[in-house]
Amino acid sequence: MKTVHILDSRLGRSFELDCSPGQAGSSAAANAITTNTVAVNSIFGIGRNYVAHIAELGNQAEQEPIVFLKPNSSLLQEGQDIVLPGFSQDVHFETELVLLIGQTAKNITPEDAWGCIAGYGIGLDLTARDLQTQAKARGLPWALAKGFDGAACVSHFVPTLPNPAQTWFEMHCNGTLRQRGDTALMLFTIPQIIAYLSSRFSLCPGDLVFTGTPEGVGPLHPGDVLELNLAGLVHARFAVARP
Repeated sequence: MKTVHILDSRLGRSFELDCSPGQAGSSAAANAITTNTVAVNSIFGIGRNYVAHIAELGNQAEQEPIVFLKPNSSLLQEGQDIVLPGFSQDVHFETELVLLIGQTAKNITPEDAWGCIAGYGIGLDLTARDLQTQAKARGLPWALAKGFDGAACVSHFVPTLPNPAQTWFEMHCNGTLRQRGDTALMLFTIPQIIAYLSSRFSLCPGDLVFTGTPEGVGPLHPGDVLELNLAGLVHARFAVARP
């Protein structure tokens, strides 16, 4: 069984998730998830959620969120090496805020969406760009480009952020800043994403939601070291394995 760790970043130890009423990721979600490890259920991804990223890939903004799925087998937790798939020659990093769903939700409103979130983390939505480009040209799904083993890299999660609607995150590759984003720049906000997903799917405890990447995506190479930072509260490190 794959798990996502809920950690207290201030104390550096595992703890039982305990969210106070009125906070983002609050009481309803806390009632559903009360241990320091959570079994991962579905993994959702949101595409084209930052204007600058849409522009850098020559895409167009959509009226509704673009949703894709990653299999559970794509999950890679911090501390594990990224192994590039042999069937792609152009795997890109995409740094994203990741949400942990803490309760069953269906057809909820944006106003109620915050209560469904049990944790916040940072991750990499790895994408085989060559396969994705081919799939887009032929009108085919992105599953092979987005769902290979290790394509969903995630940090540990914290139950709250000071202001999830205005939170920065960044990624350094080999010591150089490559991506920096802010949730205030999302085309579809966190509550809108959760509400939309719940109108199309039944959300369940343990679901993960990758919320989209800002500009600056680029290719990975063996030996690369990626350091992720979510508002100074969550850090994760991933290294790309050498052959």
